[in-house]
Amino acid sequence: MSEKKDSKVKNNSARPPSFWRRFGMQFGIWSVGIVMWLIFVVTASEAFTSKDIYLAFASSTPLFALMAIPLTLIVITGEIDLSFPAVMALATASFAKIYSGTGNIWLGFAVALIVGTLCGYFNGWLVTWFGIPSLVITIGTGFLFRGIELAWMNGSGVGLTDEKLLGVANLLTGRSFFGIANQFWWTVLATIVLWFVLNRTQFGAHVFLTGDNKISAQLMGVNVNRVKRRTFAIMGFFAAFAGLVASFEVSYFWPTLGEGLLMNSIAGVFLGGTSVFGGIGTVTGTFVGSFIIGAINAGIVASGINAFFTQVFFGLVIILSVIMQAVISKRIKR
Repeated sequence: MSEKKDSKVKNNSARPPSFWRRFGMQFGIWSVGIVMWLIFVVTASEAFTSKDIYLAFASSTPLFALMAIPLTLIVITGEIDLSFPAVMALATASFAKIYSGTGNIWLGFAVALIVGTLCGYFNGWLVTWFGIPSLVITIGTGFLFRGIELAWMNGSGVGLTDEKLLGVANLLTGRSFFGIANQFWWTVLATIVLWFVLNRTQFGAHVFLTGDNKISAQLMGVNVNRVKRRTFAIMGFFAAFAGLVASFEVSYFWPTLGEGLLMNSIAGVFLGGTSVFGGIGTVTGTFVGSFIIGAINAGIVASGINAFFTQVFFGLVIILSVIMQAVISKRIKR
């Protein structure tokens, strides 16, 4: 009897996971957003059956989707970053300062990306070197980065209307194919690149191993601390890029850049099926989840609901997402 039981266990363990076991969590979480979207189609059909609102999504949603997508990697490792809105501002301030001082657009662009990457790496270093929970340390670095930016800029914004900036502005935020904003295509490119990194490279495999079981990953020779530092550095790079995109979209750098985008980015990650417990997640899910969040933003207003209820919906999305993750995870482990 025990032999039969053992052989059954072996057969089950050898059997590859079914489609639903592998992707059930993603489909479960997406269903929450899809139901919300269908509600908006019914309650605001005039708006949600028009192509104009989707063109608007393509220009506004990437402003936080560009950060939600790399944030997915950090969450998969079992960490979180709450400082990226401040990194957006500090990196873009670096661009403004370098450009005003040298007149060199690409030097300013490069410095902004380097500053963002270093800020992210600094977060990762603090988390791994001192063993401080990322939730706590990135709150502190968020205040630090924002404070440096505000003091550096003296709380003032900078116009980005110089004719020399038209080329880079069109590259980042111009309207090209079918009138779709370029930031949408940058978001698609970021999704493709990070999907490849996460699913087709050794580093990506180490990201999943780190989040799934840190001790097992270390026993397998994975440098867990280095993996985490790199994910934070990637986050910083994309936060800097998103800050430049957001500023060129409105042709102005606001010292409060990034404020109000934190919840949208986090909601996009969890709605996309990335587990709050680490070890599970997809950047394509985050891409879809971010645009569902964008639809919620517009749908609330188009349906005639008080805009103040936006945060109520976001709160419900995150709560439902985490609950469903917990339920589905338990079922998968059985």
